[in-house]
Amino acid sequence: MIETVRFWSIVVLLGFGVLFTLVSTVGVIRLPDIYARAHTASQTDTLGAGFALAGVALAFGWQQAAVYTVLLLFFVFITNPTAAHAIARSAAESGVEPLLADDPDDEADVTVDAGGESR
Repeated sequence: MIETVRFWSIVVLLGFGVLFTLVSTVGVIRLPDIYARAHTASQTDTLGAGFALAGVALAFGWQQAAVYTVLLLFFVFITNPTAAHAIARSAAESGVEPLLADDPDDEADVTVDAGGESR
């Protein structure tokens, strides 16, 4: 009985991890500017990795690999939002303006070629 509950808990945690990571991937592809992309990458990707690593730790039980997995989980929770913040801050310092919904001059579908020219 306990093994069945443990198995399904692992499946649910890994499923949530895959779901959040998939949502993060779609968000990074679909969102219009660097700030929204950094936000979705830091939020949902961290949760996806957290759920997946929690499932892996639960699968290993109280072994040394589970301890390493929990340490990796703490590392991801610290570094993922920090990296997204650094990317957004670098974009802000470079002069990248966020796209605003009420500004008709901003267009989300502007493409930039390899030379930096917008088309």
